Amino acid sequence: MARFIIHGGKRLGGTYVPGGNKNAVLPMLAACVLTEQPVVLENVPLIEDVRTMLDLLSGIGVEIELKGHTVRLCAKGLRRSKLDPELCRKVRASILLAGPMAARLGRVTLSPPGGDVIGRRRLDTHFLGLRALGIDVEGGKNFVFRRNRLEGTAMVLDEASVTATENVLMAATLAKGETTIFNAACEPHVTDLALLLNKMGAQITGLGTNRLVIRGVETLGGATHTVQPDYIEIGSFVAAAAATGGELKVGGVEADPMLIISKTFQKLGIKLQFDGASLTLPARQTRRIVRDFGSAIPKIEDGPWPMFPSDLMSVLLVAATQAKGPVLFFEKMFESRMYFVDYLIGMGAGIVVCDPHRVLVTGPSRLHGISMASPDIRAGMALLTAALCAKGESVIHNAQTIDRGYERVEERLRALGADIVREE
Repeated sequence: MARFIIHGGKRLGGTYVPGGNKNAVLPMLAACVLTEQPVVLENVPLIEDVRTMLDLLSGIGVEIELKGHTVRLCAKGLRRSKLDPELCRKVRASILLAGPMAARLGRVTLSPPGGDVIGRRRLDTHFLGLRALGIDVEGGKNFVFRRNRLEGTAMVLDEASVTATENVLMAATLAKGETTIFNAACEPHVTDLALLLNKMGAQITGLGTNRLVIRGVETLGGATHTVQPDYIEIGSFVAAAAATGGELKVGGVEADPMLIISKTFQKLGIKLQFDGASLTLPARQTRRIVRDFGSAIPKIEDGPWPMFPSDLMSVLLVAATQAKGPVLFFEKMFESRMYFVDYLIGMGAGIVVCDPHRVLVTGPSRLHGISMASPDIRAGMALLTAALCAKGESVIHNAQTIDRGYERVEERLRALGADIVREE
């Protein structure tokens, strides 16, 4: 167990270099089992979820070499089709091994996946999609996936699930014939996975859209791929800097995801500047809520891409406590995402909880430090942001949950001027 001790009231400022995309690298690690040849991934974030996935892969016979932020994986000697139950319960991404392992080995057994407790996270879309390709699924204490056949087909996902799209996509690369996935998730990390698979010899078209077409191949080969920068991490650090009244320069940015996100940031009076692959948060922003036409209270809501991502709702909500005016946050994706706001209210934030999905934030609020616990990755980063804004000392217990999604977060915040230390 670990905790962060933060003394707030300092403006963040400086240059920040983002890490690789967490939500892109996890399915890429799973994709290595589709081939006997080596897969090399560069710009891999050294976060706890990545380490857990590497342990899972090592346990079934994947050879792994990790040097800095580059990992080389070779699944030539796969020797087990049953995944470690304890490791499965530690990471949601363990379910991503179902499709590729069943496609290549014909069978895989795994325990129900873990991950953040942010409400019900159904797996039906995974099961239905894999069954459409000819992979039987048995439930119970463990999930058993058996490949009877592997034939392409046209399917409509019952929800635009990111991980279900990735699971079906990976399995379909080795299916006989053509697979069309309608209502596919089109987040940037899904596209990045497809780019890796195409480098491995897959034939996937429709990248970046909600209709993916996969022409199956007999075998896939090795490839080298650089993981795209994590736009969720970038948005988190930008929101933290804006909330403290600071400034930030970010290099190595992919413009499209950040342009989409910046539209929502503007509702809080947070304006970003783009120059090629660089992003700048200027100092001394007004941080004033921009009303809708007719002076109506604006609403910030999440949804499937290209709507605002759910993973940034928590940290942007904290930034809203430091902006002048009212704004309604409507969390549509997960029914438990907003529960962490109780801590913010205890810190002095002007928040009215309307229901489990909606909260009204009225700022600016003078926050004060308290002791709290991080309930999940994104709420933990939001509480860190609140502590950076607050007067006095804050203590965040269960800090290891933040490690699952942010690499060396305390060191990187200290480099930007934060007063934060970690205690094990």
